[in-house]
Amino acid sequence: MNTLPLIVILGQTATGKSAYAVALAQEINAEIISADSRQVYKGLNLGTGKVTKKEMGGIPHHLLDVANPSQQFSVANYQELTKKAIEKIHKKNKIPILVGGTGFYIDAVIHDTKLPEVPPNATLRKKLAKLSTERLFAMLKKIDPLRAQTIDTKNPVRLIRAIEIAKALGHVPRVITTNKYPVIKIGIMLPDEVLKERIHTRLLDRLTQGMLREATRLHRDGLSWRRMEELGLEYRYMARHLQGKITHNQMLQQLENEIWKYAKRQKTWFKRDKEIIWIRVA
Repeated sequence: MNTLPLIVILGQTATGKSAYAVALAQEINAEIISADSRQVYKGLNLGTGKVTKKEMGGIPHHLLDVANPSQQFSVANYQELTKKAIEKIHKKNKIPILVGGTGFYIDAVIHDTKLPEVPPNATLRKKLAKLSTERLFAMLKKIDPLRAQTIDTKNPVRLIRAIEIAKALGHVPRVITTNKYPVIKIGIMLPDEVLKERIHTRLLDRLTQGMLREATRLHRDGLSWRRMEELGLEYRYMARHLQGKITHNQMLQQLENEIWKYAKRQKTWFKRDKEIIWIRVA
């Protein structure tokens, strides 16, 4: 067992995890690994709230910009690359800090979850594709409530895949702890009213910085509207607005509402883990 630890900084969106992790990394000679299912994609910067070069404060960051947004990047892909990054950082006698809010990805790394090799079921997919996301989510909640806690409820691709796996195995795989290295989990929390205001302000700031221009450029460079829908949250609602399906105000209202729902799902996911040391930063 490696005596160097893995530190995990987790929590809901917009709580200030990245800034806290950078400050900590500067103090303890550490490097950062992103644990965000969308920040792995190249070009998805403002829409995912990706840390900027300046915000990195000279600290090396891993698992950012490692995938083409037009292609699916799975939790298995993430798990494999993150394990390599942790080993690389440990070999430098440094401490890796895993930072993010994608609970499923974090757990897959910490517990070395054995991920299923379930081949696509074309017949099932065809049948499920006819259902609304509400129906798909209700179905997943019934057969695998744990996976339902963290999934993007509006993403038909992920919902169908989760149902496909659950039907093949009985559930999406549970945790298998291997204790490869000591893990310290620090959770960043904010009161709901403060977090809501942070989400609102951050969304407006990113739009001012050019988030819609980023979405327009991604589409011009070949990212389909359908794929932007699959990427969820900001890209889903920006794609709808840019196609003229919703107004700018509708985009803002619907997006802010969905980000808040996502934050509540994150809270539910992390609450079940009694090993997390929670700290308030505001």
